[in-house]
Amino acid sequence: DLLSRIDLDELMKKDEPPLEFPDTLEGFEYIFNEKGQLRHIKTGEPFVFNYREDLHRWNQKRYEALGEIITKYIYELLQNECHLKKVTLPVDAVETEPKSFIFMSEDALVNPDKLLVLIHGNGVVRAGQWARRLIINEDLDSGTQIPYIKRAVEEGYGVIVLNPNENYIEVEKTKAQIQLSSDISDEPAEKRERKDKIQKETKKRRDFYEKYRNPQKEKETMQIYIRDNGSPEEHAIYVWDHFISQSAAENVFFVAHSYGGLAFVELV
Repeated sequence: DLLSRIDLDELMKKDEPPLEFPDTLEGFEYIFNEKGQLRHIKTGEPFVFNYREDLHRWNQKRYEALGEIITKYIYELLQNECHLKKVTLPVDAVETEPKSFIFMSEDALVNPDKLLVLIHGNGVVRAGQWARRLIINEDLDSGTQIPYIKRAVEEGYGVIVLNPNENYIEVEKTKAQIQLSSDISDEPAEKRERKDKIQKETKKRRDFYEKYRNPQKEKETMQIYIRDNGSPEEHAIYVWDHFISQSAAENVFFVAHSYGGLAFVELV
């Protein structure tokens, strides 16, 4: 039976700690040193992904939580070190609707000579980043757009930093919404019955497993998309229409990475 096929001792060893993590770099006991490298405050060692053995999901959630903090840290650097201003999107957004934002230099729209536009790729990266992995494992110069921005400003460019992955906000589903989403289906009755049977068997095994391991249950969320910015392509078009095309620059230069190049193609 199921009990005989599961090593309960192994399950007990893998009890998952709460998915609760610090909300500051200092809380993680990490800091960026003078070289822009992420280092442990006490040991000076680089970031360690496998903080807890045999708990990959927990380690991954910890990594993601740190990544969110780093995203906010980069936003601060864009404003404080690069002296860019944060501009809310849509430009006519009301208080209650989801919003995105971009960053731009003070002269981005009035510089008569040249404008530099930066577009990152897809995934978890946000404005000012090229690659989260490089930021964490290498340094800020390798993984962020900051060197490009500083050099551009020094050479007299206006700068606009796009944020094409900021397409929606996530809100927790109510119990009624969870039930409704599980009830609605266009599948044939026979297929639904087979799926229900499989789901019941899966739930039975999972419940038995959780009785011994008790992994954390994650909240069910729903996505509310940002008006006119619901995809990287929409975002690029919106920023072009409302900012880039309105700029005074005679020459506009784009630097795009990975999927950012496809978003740029939408403008051509």
